[in-house]
Amino acid sequence: MKDKPITWFLGILSLSSRSWYGATVADDKDEELVKEIIRVLEEFPFYGHRRATKELRRRGHPDNKKRVQRLMQERGLTQKRKKSKVWTTNSNHGLAIYPNLIRDITASFPDHIWVTDFTYIRLRNGFCYLATVLDVFTRQVRGWALMRTMEKELVITALHRALEKGTPCYHHSDRGSQYCSEAYIAILKEKAINISMSEKGEPTQNGFAESFFRTLKVEEVYLMEYDTLEDVMASVTRFIDIVYTKKTASFINWLCAA
Repeated sequence: MKDKPITWFLGILSLSSRSWYGATVADDKDEELVKEIIRVLEEFPFYGHRRATKELRRRGHPDNKKRVQRLMQERGLTQKRKKSKVWTTNSNHGLAIYPNLIRDITASFPDHIWVTDFTYIRLRNGFCYLATVLDVFTRQVRGWALMRTMEKELVITALHRALEKGTPCYHHSDRGSQYCSEAYIAILKEKAINISMSEKGEPTQNGFAESFFRTLKVEEVYLMEYDTLEDVMASVTRFIDIVYTKKTASFINWLCAA
């Protein structure tokens, strides 16, 4: 065994000679890149791996973001900003509220049940807010709006855009002041839509809307770093019009075939 060359042992372990002889070279390259990353972060201390990669490329280091991300994580160079949480639902108001009418109902056709909610998306300096109206049966986004405010104008705009595509039998939301506002309720009553709301402190009663936002954030938002509202608009538009539309199209084809 002692007479066997190193390549023989590497073969037993299914490793290439490059993995052995190139290890030191790779480590040296990593160290050089770490030094460059630190120089970038000294100038831009709040940069994540995406912005750091772009800045490295501008400085003549064409490294991919996965390598930069790995090294930043291994060396503890990731962002350490304390992230504030935004509370979007205020159900402590004196406005009219409505019971949960869809608790025991299964969506049976398009525009049977619409669910709506809104969430915040972090910008480099502040937040913006995304409201969506979703059809439970088809999983399609009927309407959405993106603004810097989470006042009632945000959800009213999303609702108006949804109503351009149809009218539901049931409209379900949480008990937030935006959805309970007189202006919002008036639109629903004018269309003779049954108004349904989750009980206070029960976000699972609006689970489909919660699920959509979770998908959006995991597959799109958390992978991005936004500077402006326009950045978010482009990202969300792409996700809804291309990525999510393909998902819902597959689901609708499955429904038709079932």
